[in-house]
Amino acid sequence: MERVVKSGAGWRIGWNPDVPQFKGLVGADDWAIELTQSELSDFCRLLAQLVETMNQLASELMAEEKIACEAESDLLWLQVEGYPHAYSLRLILNTGRCAEGNWTANSVSGLVQAAQMLKVF
Repeated sequence: MERVVKSGAGWRIGWNPDVPQFKGLVGADDWAIELTQSELSDFCRLLAQLVETMNQLASELMAEEKIACEAESDLLWLQVEGYPHAYSLRLILNTGRCAEGNWTANSVSGLVQAAQMLKVF
């Protein structure tokens, strides 16, 4: 298997199976965090759950209503905030490096698509 890094406007996500500990990477234009395989797996899983939640809530909210939803594992915490069609994403690592990052609403859809295609584990 080979190293994969996908990037777009305001986001990056990557996977490198050949390194011992930090096989994953998430970031934006001006920051990045290396993740363990378990952290990257949780990131992708929780992000997919939050996207599904926002899609389900779209029909229940008024057009001008904003919402915040969060999901958490033992390893990390994610929050989406905004409108069902345009929301920001925030990440906090709960263990080890205790890092934090965020993506703007303009960059989340590209990150979500790349995370869904990054089926490497």
